Amino acid sequence: MSTGSDRLFDPGAFDVATPAPASPPTVERRGPEPGERIIRVLPDVSGLEREFDYVCPARWAEDIAVGSLVRFDLNRRRVAGWVTEVDITPTDVDVDDLVAITKISSIGPPADVVDLARWAARQWHGRLAPVLRAASPHRMVRTRPASRAGPPANGPSDRFAGEGIDADGWLVAAAVSPEAFDAITCLEVSPDDDMIPMLEALHALGDCLVIVPDVRRAHRLAGRLRRHGVRVHLQPNQWSGGFSGGVVVGARSAVWAPVANLRSVVVLDEHDESLQAERVPTWHARDVAIERARRAGARCLLVSPVPSLTARHLAGRLIRAPRSVQRHGWPITEVVDRRRDELGFSNLFSSRLVEVLRGADTAVLVLNRKGRARLLACRSCGELVRTEDGHQVMIEDEGGLVAPATGERRPLICASCAGTALKRLQLGVGRAAEQLSRLLGRPVTEVTGTGGAPDGRTTGVILGTEAALHAVDRCDVVGFLDFDQELLAPRYRAGEQALALMVLAARLVGGRGDGGRVVIQTRVPDHRVVRAVVAGDPERFAEEEAVQRAELGFPPSGALAELSGVGAASYAAALVAVTDADPDRWAAVRLLGPRHDDRYLISVPTTADEDPWVMLADLLAAIPRPKQRVRIAVDPPRV
Repeated sequence: MSTGSDRLFDPGAFDVATPAPASPPTVERRGPEPGERIIRVLPDVSGLEREFDYVCPARWAEDIAVGSLVRFDLNRRRVAGWVTEVDITPTDVDVDDLVAITKISSIGPPADVVDLARWAARQWHGRLAPVLRAASPHRMVRTRPASRAGPPANGPSDRFAGEGIDADGWLVAAAVSPEAFDAITCLEVSPDDDMIPMLEALHALGDCLVIVPDVRRAHRLAGRLRRHGVRVHLQPNQWSGGFSGGVVVGARSAVWAPVANLRSVVVLDEHDESLQAERVPTWHARDVAIERARRAGARCLLVSPVPSLTARHLAGRLIRAPRSVQRHGWPITEVVDRRRDELGFSNLFSSRLVEVLRGADTAVLVLNRKGRARLLACRSCGELVRTEDGHQVMIEDEGGLVAPATGERRPLICASCAGTALKRLQLGVGRAAEQLSRLLGRPVTEVTGTGGAPDGRTTGVILGTEAALHAVDRCDVVGFLDFDQELLAPRYRAGEQALALMVLAARLVGGRGDGGRVVIQTRVPDHRVVRAVVAGDPERFAEEEAVQRAELGFPPSGALAELSGVGAASYAAALVAVTDADPDRWAAVRLLGPRHDDRYLISVPTTADEDPWVMLADLLAAIPRPKQRVRIAVDPPRV
């Protein structure tokens, strides 16, 4: 945690006054005495998923609770863990063989959060300990603050329930409407919509949990709310504050934070991939928020300028900003069609882009090298070399063309004009920055994920990977030098990920009335992402994307899990054995692979009888793990 260790409560950081003994502790086995309680604990030990029964001494009997962080002796060493049950009757050991815990370290996640963590561990097929670790405080918490009385929670306050709310107040009206209570509502906002009035209104209804994609934004949002007189608890530093009520704000892990009397759960920018855990289990804060709100009987609001197809599918209602408000919030977007331009790196900057840059004080240019694609283009027609359906780029492989995502192959021939003269497009941030500096006659700052400009303080022209979009708070121009790398990436969510970049760009330059501009250089100007951004209407993208997802059986029209690691083949074989043994139950399950990197995909399409994610969880639970290491990523974002 804060110590950089994967283990909860590193002894060197939290047990300074009582260092670990030099020799293994002597464990005295005894049964419970009067006033003592029998508890069940989950050790925070790598590779150990079993829970054990212990005795809680009488002096701690009133303090122990589900979620408490405790220390105890296990296999002749002292470890940390969580209390998962209290006042139990042991079923696998004699009570006389039980030993006592040695310490209560801290208050931990409340019982309802522990139960929610169990659900998440099964839903994303992983160990419970990593989820509980995310739900636990980063520092020891000795006392639990008392809950404060909050505002009435039976409906909207008079302040926000009146008629005649203007266009700028549509978001408040949608959030506090009675129809939104005890429901999942997806709000499609414009990139520059202010969330503060909406959060103030929700706070007037009761305790609120707000999840944002990153820590930096959480700090800014919490500061603004405090200036508006809202009682805010910022996660994870003010973890225990949620017990007293108010508004709890934080990044992904804040979805597990304690909240006294939860009435509203808000996920801002639910489309952002940062909301999904990178390590197994790959739980998603959006889905956890939905389940937590359902269990608490609270409203759940999924807010985004470009709601994901999953959010649209899960939400009971989709409310869009008024068309005039939404369009005004998106910037002026110019599309530079490069199909007739000379191919190659030497002409990476169009004359129009250079003209725009010369008139700008501050500009950010994006050339994303992540997952660097070996792009090919036809010398005759200028089109990128793509698959027959035009959805995926193809690369050169063993004297022919291959689509990494689908395996489609063909000779070195352009599908558009049948030309055979193809040219490789070489890309690179370093050389691009040098060439642009010569073109403009001014310095160009290079920014990548590992270095470059300090946050928010750089001016002038910046060129880099996606990290460049986080290097400044405001600029005049954002340019995408090779947007095709995002549009045609061999990932089924490539379109949504490209739209997410456009949201970042829109917030840097502002809406149509702010004078900012976004320039997109592309060889596929008719792509649905480009058309949606130019029109300031993400709905155009969503409608076409949903059709393609349904045809492929990909989320939200199905469930996916990815297998990787040395044990992936063994696990895939075990999966085949389980599905063959019960073909009626698992008839719809598909195993795709192995790919060139020995990865497999498990696909469960939507059926009329069962939720595909529940079906996938049941299937994974039925497969014994192989002895070799295997990583199972449920709902992988970049497949």
